[in-house]
Amino acid sequence: MKKGKSVIVHGDGTSLWTITHAEDFAKGFVGLLGHQQATGHAFHITSDEILTWNQIYQAVADAAGCELKAVHIPSDFIVRCDGSLTGTLLGDKAVSVIFDNSKIKRFVPGFVATIPFHQGIQRTLAWFHDDPARQIVNRDTDALMDRIAGAYEKSALVGAPPSTLTP
Repeated sequence: MKKGKSVIVHGDGTSLWTITHAEDFAKGFVGLLGHQQATGHAFHITSDEILTWNQIYQAVADAAGCELKAVHIPSDFIVRCDGSLTGTLLGDKAVSVIFDNSKIKRFVPGFVATIPFHQGIQRTLAWFHDDPARQIVNRDTDALMDRIAGAYEKSALVGAPPSTLTP
């Protein structure tokens, strides 16, 4: 983003997602430690804030102080470019996910997520900026994203539907 590159947003960016700041998760988790009635139960410990992927990426760009140059690419096209993304994209992030936090709130009555994503991402980026060792770009991932975006843009130039092209 900071280099002005296109950022891939899967699908049309409108599927819903929940992102929870680590400090908020910790409040719920710590509240469960030693709670005898919680033994054997599974819990969602998430924020109640629900965002679209478009909103998530825009908040990241805003926190980074740069323009979002989103390129919306169908999820199935992305997976054809890199099959290893099948489970994490098609099986997870491409569909809307909304969690019910009523159970964690019953077991930990004081639990409430208080850090909205736009604030949490500012904290996260500040943490990255505090140490140059945390600012290393994964060149393989960066090259893959460039390859996928380039293949998709090429499909648009030739006027072929993305589903008919081999990335």
